[in-house]
Amino acid sequence: MSHHRLAARMSVIGASPTAEISNKVRSLRAAGFDVVNLGEGELDFATPEAIADAGVAAIRGGDTKYTAVGGTAKLKAAIVDKFRNENGLVYEPNQVIAGAGAKQLIFNAFFATLEAGDEVVVPAPYWVSYPDMIRLAGGTPVAVPTRREDRWILRPEDLEKAITPRTRWLILNSPNNPTGSLYSAAEVKALTDVLLRHPDVLVMSDDIYEHVLYRGTFATPAAVEPALFDRVLTINGMSKGYSMTGWRLGFAGGPAWLISAMEVLQSQSTAHPSSISQAAAVAGLNGGHPFMEGWLKVLKERRDVMMEMIAATDGLEADEPEGAFYLFADCGGLIGRRTPTGEVLADSLDVATHLLEAAHVGVVHGEAFGTPAHIRFAYAVDTAVLRRACARVSEAVAKLRR
Repeated sequence: MSHHRLAARMSVIGASPTAEISNKVRSLRAAGFDVVNLGEGELDFATPEAIADAGVAAIRGGDTKYTAVGGTAKLKAAIVDKFRNENGLVYEPNQVIAGAGAKQLIFNAFFATLEAGDEVVVPAPYWVSYPDMIRLAGGTPVAVPTRREDRWILRPEDLEKAITPRTRWLILNSPNNPTGSLYSAAEVKALTDVLLRHPDVLVMSDDIYEHVLYRGTFATPAAVEPALFDRVLTINGMSKGYSMTGWRLGFAGGPAWLISAMEVLQSQSTAHPSSISQAAAVAGLNGGHPFMEGWLKVLKERRDVMMEMIAATDGLEADEPEGAFYLFADCGGLIGRRTPTGEVLADSLDVATHLLEAAHVGVVHGEAFGTPAHIRFAYAVDTAVLRRACARVSEAVAKLRR
């Protein structure tokens, strides 16, 4: 992307790789191909009816005007209750904010706090957007690799080594995208113990997959280590736990000085999130998760379908995820193999491209997550469609030549 009229900052970022995969999938579908997109992090379930009804009622009731920038009083009260009841975190209304998706709030937090040269520690594999948001805000992402044999959990000694006088933030995302790994309370504590020795480092806890959990117990840093409460920004939202990606409603809790700075940025950029989405979010947050048990049953079944395919496919390996709806597969065994037309698969982007072209299945390559030789499958699609996609992946891999 280069044009003399574009700002220099545009040269340090690229388009979201997951959005690019979705674009490729759309164009193949437009050309008449049956393509299964396992590249996008989105549940296929409908938004629960009571939540959708609250959105409709907001429209019908004329709840369609400007609201306070950080969210209505009702929504802030629901967010405060959620944090207290589910996470044991006690915030005042001026310590919480709602935005147009969790992504917007993460961006605003970085934009409000990072100067040129400031560093953010990002455990890899990471969600594709973190590094680009950090760069846009003028900061430097410092990727710290984690290992499959450690369940992709950041080790305290690796965190300690990564921290410098320029470190402003550590990002933690659990359950994790792309690995599905969950940090136990003890694993979070091992990291917060390191942070207690570094009083200048803030913590961004991206808890968006909190409720998509198959086993284990969710733990969030500000609750695990109350001494860090004033240094933690806890990010969450409606997208994943309520199947509301398109409603664009995220929320966060944190120190008042940071929340008010994020609100100022929001007032000059996006303003408040949609009034209709806010009303729906109030119903969602106050209504709990009566639908989640049924969803998790379906997601477990899909996870098992994926695990069976991986186990039966020579050249792919993966561990069973504990949460979220992704499978992060090691495809190192496929690198160096030849396609039926003679091209050599040189890296995971080649593997992903081949699966899209030969199997018509969209996946995201590991480089996008800072972890080469892997691919991410998002399995929150209709179970029958997923089985079909898995069969096509296996078939395409079986045709590769060593």
